[in-house]
Amino acid sequence: MKYLFIVLSALVFNSSIEQGVSITHLSNLSPLSAYSTEWNKAAYSTCNTAKNVDYMNDVEKEVIYILNLARAYPKLFANTVLAKYPAMSGKERLINNEYYYQSLIKKMLTMEQAPIINPDEKCFTSAACHAKTSGEEGYVGHIRTSNECKVQQHFLGECCDYGNKEPLNIILSLLIDEDIPSFGHRKILLGNYSLVGVSMQPHKTYRQNTVLDFYR
Repeated sequence: MKYLFIVLSALVFNSSIEQGVSITHLSNLSPLSAYSTEWNKAAYSTCNTAKNVDYMNDVEKEVIYILNLARAYPKLFANTVLAKYPAMSGKERLINNEYYYQSLIKKMLTMEQAPIINPDEKCFTSAACHAKTSGEEGYVGHIRTSNECKVQQHFLGECCDYGNKEPLNIILSLLIDEDIPSFGHRKILLGNYSLVGVSMQPHKTYRQNTVLDFYR
């Protein structure tokens, strides 16, 4: 079940089998190294823009890292990660999904390189408050239900993912965007933003929820 509330704010639910993707801090390898050793080249490490921030954990930082790799190297991402993901994730059904999965491959093979996104503490504070409150309440959506979160709200585009805990699964769930014909999440992740904050928190219903708040 997925909901799209506003043009610049998107939400996705997609429980998935969490397989085979290690977190960056556990090794010096790229988080995409399982899909191609090409990603281990030093040139791609410039996409790890959140590496040294002290207000996000390693999983949240890796979400930004992978998003930047997809934005900055869309063709390589399509030819390696997207090409192998259905088999490696146990989601072979995606291969025949022309509208969502195949359209993402076509998009990334033809799109221009997008600028990398930098972490922003205001965006993180906004995302963290919403993720924490949503998790405690079992809430699904974008409306801030507490006064504290209303005051801290800071985004022009927002994506919320429910049920995934691995950074790559979060990013691909939002990019593939199943059941959202407008591709609202995909447009935000690949859109004209320069700042982002990411927060993952426990969720009462879906175990995990991750909020990504974007700003220009």
